[in-house]
Amino acid sequence: MPTEEAPERGAHFVQSLERGLAVIRAFSAERPAMTLSEVARTAGLTRAATRRFLLTLADLGYMRTDGRLFSPTPRVLDLGYAYVASAGLPDVVQPHLEELSAQVGESASVSVLEGDDILYVARVATTRIMTATVTVGTRFPAAATSMGRVLLAGITSDGLAARLARARPLTRFTVTDPGKLRAEVERVRAQGFAVVDQELEEGLRSLAVPLHDASGSVVAAANVSTHAGRTPLEEMGRRLLPALRETAARIEADLASVTRRGAGV
Repeated sequence: MPTEEAPERGAHFVQSLERGLAVIRAFSAERPAMTLSEVARTAGLTRAATRRFLLTLADLGYMRTDGRLFSPTPRVLDLGYAYVASAGLPDVVQPHLEELSAQVGESASVSVLEGDDILYVARVATTRIMTATVTVGTRFPAAATSMGRVLLAGITSDGLAARLARARPLTRFTVTDPGKLRAEVERVRAQGFAVVDQELEEGLRSLAVPLHDASGSVVAAANVSTHAGRTPLEEMGRRLLPALRETAARIEADLASVTRRGAGV
């Protein structure tokens, strides 16, 4: 049987980029951490080339290593956010946000992490509770938002420290001290949700939970926002959190279904 010929490459083709992507694609749910030799074998590259790519990816924050094993960091998800934001995610989450907003009578949103900011990819607004108009494509500093803190909870230590060090005050309630912010993000990671009280804008309270893909990675965050004068903090946990978590579970089930269909399962 004749072998399949490799596709012809144009003069523009950058082979080093192809090889770097091969290193990233070598990892999977079945292979979440590998030695240098295992990565080289899976990617079909030499050990020397693989080592350079892995160390470069580590320098850029896309890979971590304990000196023996290499594994991707959550920052690898950044590479897919543009697609997720422009393709499947908004279509999947929008009906669920509409149902949630109608159920609790508050605005509901979904965002992804992009650099130091959150980027809104879907939103259902009730009454306007912010000075700024919030629509799909709006950005806010991640450190001062509930969705941002949920998303930051998935960042590695080095990447998290850099982001927290750049936090700036937005209101008299905004937490900017890196140590206090880190403690808050750790608390969010442990409890699985974030509450931010008037740190983005005075009078605004928000509650957020993570959205996971089929592999369990955090790919986005969903929130409910309300006016501080209308909703006491204790009511957010008692009334809004259960509804938000139920909505997140339904979104995650739909995301898993879309992934299975896309894979032809």
